[in-house]
Amino acid sequence: MDTNNPVRICVPLCERSLEALELSAAKVTSEGDGVEFRLDCLVQSELDHIDKLLQLAARTDSLTIFTFRPSDEGGKRELNYDARDEFWRRLQEAQGAYLTDLELDLVEGLITSNSTSSSPIDWARVIGSKHDFSGPPGDLEQIYERLARTPVRIIKIAVQAHDVTDCIPLFRLLKRAREEGREAIAIAMGPAGIATRILGPSRGAFLTYGALDKESSTAPGQITAKELKDVYRIGRITSKTEIFGLAGFPVTHSISPHIHNAAFARMGFDGVYIPLEVRDLASFIERMVHPHTREMDWNLRGLSVTAPHKTAVMDHLDWIEPAARDIGAVNTVVIEGGILRGYNTDAPAFIKTLVKKFGDLRDARCAIIGAGGAASAVALALNQNRSRVTVYARDVKKAARLAKRFDAEPASLDSASFEGFDVVINATPLGTSGKHEMETPARTGQLRGARLAYDLVYNPTETQFLREARDAGCEIFGGLSMLVAQATEQFRLWTGLEAPEKVMQWAAVEALKNL
Repeated sequence: MDTNNPVRICVPLCERSLEALELSAAKVTSEGDGVEFRLDCLVQSELDHIDKLLQLAARTDSLTIFTFRPSDEGGKRELNYDARDEFWRRLQEAQGAYLTDLELDLVEGLITSNSTSSSPIDWARVIGSKHDFSGPPGDLEQIYERLARTPVRIIKIAVQAHDVTDCIPLFRLLKRAREEGREAIAIAMGPAGIATRILGPSRGAFLTYGALDKESSTAPGQITAKELKDVYRIGRITSKTEIFGLAGFPVTHSISPHIHNAAFARMGFDGVYIPLEVRDLASFIERMVHPHTREMDWNLRGLSVTAPHKTAVMDHLDWIEPAARDIGAVNTVVIEGGILRGYNTDAPAFIKTLVKKFGDLRDARCAIIGAGGAASAVALALNQNRSRVTVYARDVKKAARLAKRFDAEPASLDSASFEGFDVVINATPLGTSGKHEMETPARTGQLRGARLAYDLVYNPTETQFLREARDAGCEIFGGLSMLVAQATEQFRLWTGLEAPEKVMQWAAVEALKNL
């Protein structure tokens, strides 16, 4: 990490009782570097015991922050100005090595009234904050300037992000604060803002926030302190660290960060792989990715591209490998020498894992279920291996268009029978964890008589399609091996190094266990 800016992970705790708060605080030592006591979560009767709050803070051998957040800024209760003013004045009268997080309106009000108060505010212990859960406000710079004009020690701004490009103004604020010699925290909340949580400290942020566990997150997009330390190795990220990411929508379900970051760790490579929730692809490429136009001062070196952008991204690249053009989809971008290069690692990963499982595919009868991007990659790979391929889809016209491109036969999925096929591949997202988890593109009766059923879905490891195939007497094969295989090829393209495949496989398995 940068020696002049130590990385601090603050764990927010939101409990209804002081006893529960104390129990949670005892767990923070092993996970974070500081604790934020969210006092707005406490029941009213507990707030009368300020002495106990201070005793709790005194027993916390780390950075301590007290927060009493009103609901309009993300708090757990309705709190008018007077209630907050009275509470903070009571707390401020006590001495202690803790910080208080005060909202901008309260800070400005306290400045006005402080000259006549018998209890002057110790501004060296104050974080002045502004939260906006509707999105980045148009006057973000003005909000920063209002906070900067106050005597607070630390400026904090947290706004909801709807797209990863909403992170840009937050990183700008961190840069400005650093240049002006101000301590600052800038957070883009929500899944689209995760980059600010991971990269913020390396850009000068006073701290970042990490939840104690997945169930105790206190803000949208807040990942755990353990993930920040163990998966993203936040303590090792500097302004020189090479950055890679998964661009798509949604992306937070992906285990790719676990896979790639484990590989970086094993190889001693100064890199980090982060989720990037992208809705507006064109804006993302222009403002954050392409070296000639991007507004971000970061060492971005490559991207994984997932749904729904695998085809659309091709319009924004400077060069595309022939195989990816034939497939009509790019899942890997390499940023090198000021240009964007596009590749598809799905096809080689699919064929590598299938050959290892099945053997020589020449003249093998293969059925592909689906007619999208994944099916195209599979069809290309099988065609190159001289397999006999039939493409099945409910929309026969889509199946026909794909089949024509790869010398295959089209067929309707309705009432299809896969008897006599050597391999049946599910190249649809049906069966993926979530609302479609119990769905399958083929049933036991249809799969009876096929030799091997291969599902490209990797989460869950055993899908409904694979259960149906097993009941039909088929050998079954899940998509996790393909996921890892395509990731190893991405790693090689990005770094020029041979990937530690066993480490990546282990990381994938462990990540799935913890989902």
